[in-house]
This record gives sequence, structure tokens and C-alpha cells, in this order.
Amino acid sequence: MRILYAIQGTGNGHLARALDVVPLLQARCDHLDLLISGPPADLSLPFDVRYRAQGMGFLFGKKGGINFVKTFWQFNSAKFLREVRALPVESYDLVISDFEPVASWACRLREVPCVALSHQCAVLHPAAPRPEAEDPAGRAVLRHYAPSTAQYGFHFQEYAPGIATPVIRQQVRALAPTNEGHYTVYLPAFEEKLLVERLRYLSRDTRWEVFSKHSAEPATYGNVRVWPVSGGAFLDSLARAAGVLCGAGFETPAEALYLGKKLLVVPMKQQYEQQCNAAALAQMDIPVIKNLKDKHLAVVDEWLHQGRVIPVDYPDRTAAVLDQLLAEQRPGPRPPVSSPTASASAPRA
Repeated sequence: MRILYAIQGTGNGHLARALDVVPLLQARCDHLDLLISGPPADLSLPFDVRYRAQGMGFLFGKKGGINFVKTFWQFNSAKFLREVRALPVESYDLVISDFEPVASWACRLREVPCVALSHQCAVLHPAAPRPEAEDPAGRAVLRHYAPSTAQYGFHFQEYAPGIATPVIRQQVRALAPTNEGHYTVYLPAFEEKLLVERLRYLSRDTRWEVFSKHSAEPATYGNVRVWPVSGGAFLDSLARAAGVLCGAGFETPAEALYLGKKLLVVPMKQQYEQQCNAAALAQMDIPVIKNLKDKHLAVVDEWLHQGRVIPVDYPDRTAAVLDQLLAEQRPGPRPPVSSPTASASAPRA
């Protein structure tokens, strides 16, 4: 069986999950090709990537949200359509998409089945938590960004059949967590200057280890140490932390919970998925704040001094999820097709 596994490259969460998913898929099929789309990420995969595409990535802002102006200007709709049309999805027996739009829309265009294996499809499930303030536009974007014909999702809890607990990559499962007293901070939608100002205003005694997408070199500002985003350094900080202050994404909060760390999240503004994640985490008694303004800092101070670890059970079930997916979505006999080739305009590595 020939499989195309398409991965959203915006942020690091999808790529982190792929570190575990790819070897499992390689062991279960005759041939696996990878596609990654989106802006360059901080995390690289140690696998051959056959297709690289622009896709429809998002660019982080510096004040807690997505920079929609830069996102709009970097998106090339004509190129996206060329990528969709050039991708030979019909040459594969199975296409699996982790919220990746090029492969998803190529399948829709050619009426080829596309299987979603992602957190986003779990967020859209009727049983998953929702924020009090609904966002019809944000929900529509989440639903139509990477269309699929079947869904296998991951979430913070098993809210319904077909929703599994998070994929905790083996790098994290191998860590021996300790508590050295510092707090690891990963808020990629905030600029370094603002984070340093807010954290030092909150406490000049607490040791903060900040990982910033907007920083090129390490820097120290009193009790705040800032690093560029780096997978190895981040995991080391995470393993030694007393707690984690981060956005309401999926992988970082899940890994922090798995490692037994206190967690506080700040969902990105105008990002429906993170608002849904924040609602799910709030149900688990994880503190959530809207931003880093003064009126919310009392919550952070209470979390620092009285916050508690929320226990979770995240067993390693990734292989079982993939076995179920392949058993249910494996295609029947079909006429032989030629090997996939990449034309001059195809999004090939």
C-alpha cells in the first residue's frame, strides 16, 4: 500500500506528532511519502520529505494573536491552486492529512478519499468542549481549511469514540522530569520585549525561561532568560520546570501535563481552535487568562504560589490508533497506477 502523509508545518505541534507517526506508518505500508506545507518551522523532521508546499500557513503577531495582514500578504492563491492541481493524490492508495490543506483540497478536487488524523478534527467533534462565546467564522475556517472524508482525532480527553488522548512523542516519554524551580514560557504570539516586561513586572524573584520565535540570540534580562526556539533546549527546560506558561495550543500543554507540570495557558486572540482548547483545559481546572494585561496578573501570581499539578493519563496508543485507521480505511483492490511523478510545477522537495 502506498500512503501519502501530509503535515501542516505552521507551528511545531503537527511536526512533533509526526516524529512518532511517521515510523509507525513506515512499518505498516510498502511506501510512504511525506508532504509538508506552510512557513519554515522551528522543528525539522529526520525523514525524507518528497513534497514541500507553500500551502496556507499563518504568521504569528507580537501582541498575542495572528498577524492577519502578514498572513494575507504572504499567501499566494495562484500558487496554492497550482500546488493543489499538481499533487498526484490519485497515485496513492491512502492519503492521510494532519490539517494540511494542499493534499486535502487536491483530494476534494479529484474526489479521492482523505483521512484526517489531527487535533483539529477532534476539536470539531460535537462532544468536544466549546468556548462560551461562539465564533461562527472561526469554526467555518477550521472546518473547511483541510476537508476530509473520515476523521481520527486527538484531544486532552477521550470525549467520544474516535477521539484519542494526545500523541506524546517518545522524546518526551523518555524524559525524567524534575523541579528546579524555574518556569518555562512559550508564547509565540508575543514579542520578546513585551514578555520580558510583563514577566519582570509580575515577579523579579521567579526564574523565567522564555522561548521566543522573535529572538535570534539568547539574552538575559535580570531573572528572565530568553532563547530562540530550539527543540532540544525547550525539552530540557520543560523537563526541569516547576510549571509551564504557554499558549492554548495542543502539543505543548499536553506534554506539560504528561510531565506533571503546573500549567497556565493564554489562548491566542481570534484563534478559534485555541479558544476551544482553553475551554477544554478550563474544564480540567487548568487556569486560563485572556492576555498578559494587569487585570489578569493576579491569576498568574496565585498560580505561581498556590497552583497545583493536574494529573492525567496519557498512555502510548498511537500505534493502536493507526492500526484502527488502516483497518477501516484500507482501500479494496484497484487497477495498477503509474508511480507518482512531480511535474515542474509540483511542490517537490
